[in-house]
Amino acid sequence: MDAVDHTIVNLIVFVLAVYVGYHVVWNVTPALHTPLMAVTNAISAIIIVGAMLAAALTATPLGKAMGVLAVALAAVNVFGGFLVTRRMLEMFRKKDRKS
Repeated sequence: MDAVDHTIVNLIVFVLAVYVGYHVVWNVTPALHTPLMAVTNAISAIIIVGAMLAAALTATPLGKAMGVLAVALAAVNVFGGFLVTRRMLEMFRKKDRKS
């Protein structure tokens, strides 16, 4: 039997991850969106560490550039996620009444 190409396997895993991720995120009740966002920020922080390792350990300039790009995009995702989470938590705070 012929071995399956790694590119095909990676593509199948990517498509399945997108499909499962879509259904997981869109089926979350509104009360759980803030905790879900916090977990997503933690995962993105782990991605930043992996991207830094990939950028530092690769030998080719293209690999280094892709690693730096991955760090930048994941950092934008983390900071934007924290801003959205903070704004969502502001909605649940009691408003101060001025007398």
